[in-house]
Amino acid sequence: MPIPPETQRAFLDTGYRVRLTQGGCAAIRIGAPLPRELHALLHDEREPWGFITAWNPLAQQASRARNRERQRELLTALRGLGTAPRAGVGVGTVEPAWREPSLFVTGLDFDTLDALAHRFEQAAIVRGIGFGMAELRVLL
Repeated sequence: MPIPPETQRAFLDTGYRVRLTQGGCAAIRIGAPLPRELHALLHDEREPWGFITAWNPLAQQASRARNRERQRELLTALRGLGTAPRAGVGVGTVEPAWREPSLFVTGLDFDTLDALAHRFEQAAIVRGIGFGMAELRVLL
């Protein structure tokens, strides 16, 4: 089932914000390099990273309680893989605007990120290698 064009446009136009240790956030944008503020979170410029959520499976709105439960499960799964996820939020820019709590994670290969996204029924994730371009990975 391909994602509708308006959903894909919403993903492309979203700001993928990662909370910074010193306060504030850095926004990842599809097709742009990883923000300089996030470089220190990587071991080197070849390390893979991902921005993932468990909210709203298959790009369909779910209840806040269900979304929170699934997000806790994703956090547990990521920690079980030895990662230290950093809090983030996807902030939509098209109407209706939306916000999805998310996690920025480093060091997981793309196959592992895809497997997690499938497990949590995500339509897409954002990923990249090192300081390079962020890409939208559509999984439907």
